[in-house]
Amino acid sequence: MQLFKKTIDPIVALSIIALLDIFLFLVVGAWTVGGGETMITGLVAKLFMGDQIYRIPFWKFAFEPTPYYWKIYISLGMFFGAIVAAVGSKEFYWRVPRHLSEWIMITIGGLLMGIGIRLAFVCNVSTFFGLTPEMNLGGYLSVSGIIVGAWVGSLIYKRVMEA
Repeated sequence: MQLFKKTIDPIVALSIIALLDIFLFLVVGAWTVGGGETMITGLVAKLFMGDQIYRIPFWKFAFEPTPYYWKIYISLGMFFGAIVAAVGSKEFYWRVPRHLSEWIMITIGGLLMGIGIRLAFVCNVSTFFGLTPEMNLGGYLSVSGIIVGAWVGSLIYKRVMEA
């Protein structure tokens, strides 16, 4: 497909994202993808745990699992769109870490990202495309944390992989 072989001009792409952000904000208000992913996690946990999940206060009071939560479909749409774009551009491939140290770093990094999402109650996508363009200070703080975390994480990864 020709669409995936050429990149879009950054000004055009950011303008489209800004217009979509304004439309989404007017229709549903501020959004975070972390909520959809949290709800998917809750539904999977409820599938395995049944009503025992409600013994954990978070799932009973803060985020009762329901398949009708609209943010689930934003998360699934982004996942599906990313796969379509990767396959369409012929850049999709499976990568499996070869060393135990990589698995450990991936696990720790994922846990830290999850903790960060819960503490900030945002996610990287909505931070970059929602909070930051809306001139929200929390967006700028989150972006700063993401940049510092990615930099430190890459230094640690490089050091471990060179050892």
